[in-house]
Amino acid sequence: GPGVSVQTACSTSLVAIHYAVQGLLHGECEIALAGGVSITYPYKRGYIYQEGMIFSPDGHNRSFDAEAKGSVFGDGVGVVVLKPLEEAFADRDYIYAVIKGTAINNDGYRKIGYTAPSVDGQAEVIRGAQLMAEVEPGSITYLEAHGTATPLGDIVEIEALKQAFNTNKKKYCALGTVKSNMGHLYSAAGAAGFIKTVLALKHRLIPPSLHFNTPNPQIDFENSPFYVNTTLKPWETNGYPLRAGVSSFGIGGTNAHVILEEPPASIKESASETSRKMKLLVLSAKTGYALNKQTERLVQYLQEHPGIDIADAAYTLQVGRKHFPYRRMMVISTLDPGEDTDKLIQSAQAAPIVQAAPEKRPVFFMFCGQGSQYVNMGIDLYRTEPVFREEMDRCFNHLKSSLGCDLKRILYPDEDDKEAQRWERIHQPEFTLPVVFSFEYALAKLLMTWGIRPTAMIGYSFGEYAAACLSGVFCLEDALDMIVSRGQLIQQTPTGKMTSVTLPEHELKPLLNDNISIAIVNGPTCIVSGKKEDVEAFEKAMKQKRIICVPLNMSHAVHSQVMNPIRERFQQKISQFRLNTPQIPFISNVTARWITSEKVTTPGYWGTHLCSTVRFSDGLKELLKEENAIFIEIGPGRILGMMVRVHPDKKAHQMVLNTVKHPQERVSDDDFLLDKLGQLWQHGQSIDWTGFYGNEKRFRLPLPGYPFEGKWFWIEMKNLNPVDGIPLFSQAAGGAQGSETGIEGLPAEGDSDAVPRNELEARIARMWTEMMGLDSVGIHDDFFNLNGSSLVATQMMARLMQEYQVEIPITRFYEQPTVAHLGEIIKELKEQS
Repeated sequence: GPGVSVQTACSTSLVAIHYAVQGLLHGECEIALAGGVSITYPYKRGYIYQEGMIFSPDGHNRSFDAEAKGSVFGDGVGVVVLKPLEEAFADRDYIYAVIKGTAINNDGYRKIGYTAPSVDGQAEVIRGAQLMAEVEPGSITYLEAHGTATPLGDIVEIEALKQAFNTNKKKYCALGTVKSNMGHLYSAAGAAGFIKTVLALKHRLIPPSLHFNTPNPQIDFENSPFYVNTTLKPWETNGYPLRAGVSSFGIGGTNAHVILEEPPASIKESASETSRKMKLLVLSAKTGYALNKQTERLVQYLQEHPGIDIADAAYTLQVGRKHFPYRRMMVISTLDPGEDTDKLIQSAQAAPIVQAAPEKRPVFFMFCGQGSQYVNMGIDLYRTEPVFREEMDRCFNHLKSSLGCDLKRILYPDEDDKEAQRWERIHQPEFTLPVVFSFEYALAKLLMTWGIRPTAMIGYSFGEYAAACLSGVFCLEDALDMIVSRGQLIQQTPTGKMTSVTLPEHELKPLLNDNISIAIVNGPTCIVSGKKEDVEAFEKAMKQKRIICVPLNMSHAVHSQVMNPIRERFQQKISQFRLNTPQIPFISNVTARWITSEKVTTPGYWGTHLCSTVRFSDGLKELLKEENAIFIEIGPGRILGMMVRVHPDKKAHQMVLNTVKHPQERVSDDDFLLDKLGQLWQHGQSIDWTGFYGNEKRFRLPLPGYPFEGKWFWIEMKNLNPVDGIPLFSQAAGGAQGSETGIEGLPAEGDSDAVPRNELEARIARMWTEMMGLDSVGIHDDFFNLNGSSLVATQMMARLMQEYQVEIPITRFYEQPTVAHLGEIIKELKEQS
């Protein structure tokens, strides 16, 4: 949209608001910032009162009072954010007020002098705004006046208002001016009056106009619609929505008037109920010190506003704030208004601060096998998360015909079902496999809806089916039919047993006979499988050798030669389904390498998978090559995360998360998962908040803003030129008002010492040092924090595009202006070309 500088003296900022409204109405922009700034230098100043001039004799603005003899001027900044109402509502913005109409004009030849006001000009602009707003003057019950407190200005303004309102109704419209509080802010005066009126609408209170004692005898308030309000009082409606007018008149005759109205009641009441009991609050800053201050401010704000909607507060922090490297998250419900604020602050600040990774980290989904399932796993997710529930129901409904029963009643049984019966059914292979698969599939889809999408995947034994389905090898319905068939065929094999042995593969092999197979290789331990009597004999032999065996809760000997008799029938079943090339890479249990399209699309692969050893630990070795990977365990177990943590190739910066609580943990499933989502955000993962909220409608709230750390940058007043007050020499004074490091061990700045990792990053870094006159540049340094400008950025991008023959969108660079990110963009574009 357009960037326009406005200068109409005292009416500047309200004229800017008018032009912003016009730009929005004409489609010239989608959102607008409008207002004004008035800073007078030197900041230590005064004046000598002269009768007839515009300055006040006693340092007060006594607008409309008998003693009104001039203004006091001040410094200030006022800016407002404007959007079309429908779009602001659709974007779930916090809407303070609605602009119904605006108008500007100029007094022209009708005034007696350049600085003198005109009754006709002011009356016309007020009436023009009312006509645009399509409101009757009788519906306007507050008027924020220009109110300069000059002998002529106040009289002209009231006369113009009487002409514009043109009514016989008496003293129904309150009159006030913010100039009585803070003085005349010159270019920012109109914005100040506008903001005051907006806040009055928000609180439904009419603020007092100060320093008013006796009405100006030349103003006939008794026979006008107006009265000067001198006390804070409730703003009562008169059969209309609350409406107000705001005036601002400039020296030189440019006048502006705006009609404001409270937001429609439908907007205030349109937030939807949330099924989530707990809320995820995310806080971030550029330093640890600022993050602690932000946490303190937020907790105090929540304490001072006990009726605040915590769900909207969480939404505001998630989507209404930029996310910085230093991060803290909290999962809360509501705050007790009676609880001590200091204790709440201590509790919040006890939440750890994490410095998010500067680069996007690969995410690996790990899918559990059978054995850890339990009754009512994920029941809270089923109740509160629509995506999870829809995917689970989709599986339940498809499985009814093939299983001949409702799987939902097996996983989430009625309370009157006997405990033993519950346990027995969920551990029967024909039910266990579809239960575990459905649960893992629905949980993965939920995480993906939230923006947590896997870079790659790996399954543990049966878990590979979930990985393959999510990768697109087979559709959900075919996968369910395949799994049911697999379970039914396994049920037909002899009773088997599986037991974990605390020996690595090379030491275990010599101890096995032909009846025992190594089912799974878990690194330092293995799982053996076979007929029940054979495995029990093996366990007895191991006990004599003082080798620990831990029997698993498995009724059949999968991944052993016991499965060979059903292999051919299983492969015939699979041949009935369409098998596709995987869209998300995953590790094969059979080869411990990346799956290939040639293998995964043949029925024989899945037959081999059923009967042969699962080489899970070796597969992890491939994934652990990624230095900063995040491993997310999908399913009811925790064994996969443990295996990553103890793997010899595990790197220090690699992260492991499980997503399902243990059945003995006293926490709900949804709160447990919400905490894990917060941890992912802390470590730099981008969350799709639109997907997180789905159809739930939330609105932004005016929460405390960023806690800037207050450095002083004013110019010292030394050796002033006695003629014009300009320093003969000056020096910038600087000094931090708060700790630069904040929390011990957390630096305020980024990793400026990070050196280039390849020739591309080295070339970009050299270019930065050349163009900005720097000695060195770290690959994670922010371009603009190094005093880079948009002009330099444009020149740099032109050189890079010419050198590497790619078209680089500068907006992508602005999203994360670092050498590392720019190198990633160029690499990506080169690969695409």
